[in-house]
Amino acid sequence: MNNPKESQPKPSLEPKTVAESKTTMTEIVMPNDTNPLGNLMGGNLMRWMDIVSSICAAKHSKSLVVTVSVDNISFNTPIHLGEVVTLHAQITRAFNTSMEIFVEVFAQSLTGENIRKSNQAYFTFVAIDKETGRPKPVPPVIPLTEEEQKRYESALRRRELRLLLSGKLKPNQATEMIEFFKNIS
Repeated sequence: MNNPKESQPKPSLEPKTVAESKTTMTEIVMPNDTNPLGNLMGGNLMRWMDIVSSICAAKHSKSLVVTVSVDNISFNTPIHLGEVVTLHAQITRAFNTSMEIFVEVFAQSLTGENIRKSNQAYFTFVAIDKETGRPKPVPPVIPLTEEEQKRYESALRRRELRLLLSGKLKPNQATEMIEFFKNIS
């Protein structure tokens, strides 16, 4: 006997704009967030970045999400005790069940002075079906601005690089990376 859930057509995934899931989070650096030098500990900042990017991915996919990978995070400028940290997350591209999220981090004094960009990173999430615990399809992304379009297009190369580094893709299968390096030589 057929399972009625299996015979029902799957709902179509309507594409969404980047703006529909943009997420901003603000934190203040408290004493328990700092190292002995009075600077925000890198692990705390990475945790905040994971939180804001997971909220963005969940909003886009209307689903539970899990972190799959994080690209390079460099700590360009220290963030001091008492400063305000603002994190902006936006989706760059959706693949079948995964999403790439771009996070930028800014720091400033409590009074709003000395605003500076601290760092940025790309996070990858997979949408999870709550009932089965398995990955589920996510809606496509509609990039509208020039910057959104650039990040959308370059997401394929970043994805291939992640897959290459994880051993899930062979170098000769990395067509986007091959094409990219052909064009710069």
